[in-house]
Amino acid sequence: MSTATSAGRALPGDPPGGRRAIAVWGIGVSVYFVAVIFRTSLGVAGLDAADRFHVNASALSTFSILQLLVYAGMQIPVGLLVDRLGTKKVLGIGVVLFTAGQLGFAFSPSYGMALASRALLGCGDAMTFISVLRLGTRWFPARRGPMVAQLAGLVGMAGNLVSTLVLARLLHGIGWTAAFAGSALAGVVVFVLLLLFLKDHPEGHEPEPLPHQGAAYVRRQIAMSWREPGTRLGLWVHFTTQFPAMVFLLLWGMPFLVEAQGLSRATAGTLLTLVVLSNMVVGLVYGQIIARHHAARLPLALGTVGATALLWATTLAYPGEHAPMWLLVVLCTVLGACGPASMIGFDFARPANPAERQGTASGITNMGGFVASMTTLFAVGVLLDATGDDYSVAFSSVFVLQAVGLSQILRLRKRAALRERERLVASRVETVHVPV
Repeated sequence: MSTATSAGRALPGDPPGGRRAIAVWGIGVSVYFVAVIFRTSLGVAGLDAADRFHVNASALSTFSILQLLVYAGMQIPVGLLVDRLGTKKVLGIGVVLFTAGQLGFAFSPSYGMALASRALLGCGDAMTFISVLRLGTRWFPARRGPMVAQLAGLVGMAGNLVSTLVLARLLHGIGWTAAFAGSALAGVVVFVLLLLFLKDHPEGHEPEPLPHQGAAYVRRQIAMSWREPGTRLGLWVHFTTQFPAMVFLLLWGMPFLVEAQGLSRATAGTLLTLVVLSNMVVGLVYGQIIARHHAARLPLALGTVGATALLWATTLAYPGEHAPMWLLVVLCTVLGACGPASMIGFDFARPANPAERQGTASGITNMGGFVASMTTLFAVGVLLDATGDDYSVAFSSVFVLQAVGLSQILRLRKRAALRERERLVASRVETVHVPV
């Protein structure tokens, strides 16, 4: 006897989801939450760091550039490690590294030691998001993938919110060392939770063991993932959408609002908070839309790129000495859509790759936005020093990277759509007859 699978039912082999899945996934996401707090802590401490270490704009941007360089460079190795070792081991290593980095940053007496601490932090941070994505695919049905990924991004933004609201106040209340060292305790807490309660997969859904194949395995995983147009399209969607908000929140938003727009630190902090809150709301909306209308992925991504470019151009070209508050509010609201739009990149890479390559494919995709962010952080710092702190010129570098990414998205979109349709037809043929 046989039966046809319906759109609303889980495919054979799909994880069951449920409360236990939410609880286990929640532990993994809490690790990512803490990693984002540590990652974005420099965004609210940029001006303080410049005073503490006596550095200019270019040297200040090196903090974030080095952190992102390490992060981006580790994405493919981390993806391979997740596919090979599983989520729990990789997340555990990540927690130890990013907690040590945050603690080292708290006590760094010199610029060089502070750089080394941020690099260590970036190394641990790099191990979190890919692991959380993999945890989601192991514990939830495939149809929940877009919403689970967007929720993970939303929790990350909540970590950014903690940096903006809590860490910023601690920094100016109890001082640099106490604020950063105290925040490092959160890493210890999530490490204990991870050791006690996190599991890689539900019972009965163990992945098939992969034989150790050394360098040949690594080359094949990367080559097969990259060969898929959906993986490359995912990378370029992530590249083009994520970096404007990342650059703004990670380092240059506070200096831009205070030095170029004449706002107080408190008002600038409120606008940074608006970016985070907008991100959280838009993430829920995008997740629901994509889960119900798969074809909406590319229009949402391209619409976000267009809106971001328009608002940046309007703000930078405003004829007055400072842009009006309403325009800054709209800019920050639109920047909030960049994070959710970048998550759409994973919705192109995920269906393009089988389960045993999900970590590698996600690592490739996740490189995109961080390479773009790193490049723009560097460009803004150099241009600020070269032009005497002309933020209009410095932030115009955003448009160059958006143009590069947009050209690649348009080039790959048809090829990726065709390949995805082919895989969907093949999977339907395989699942039409399910023995019972």
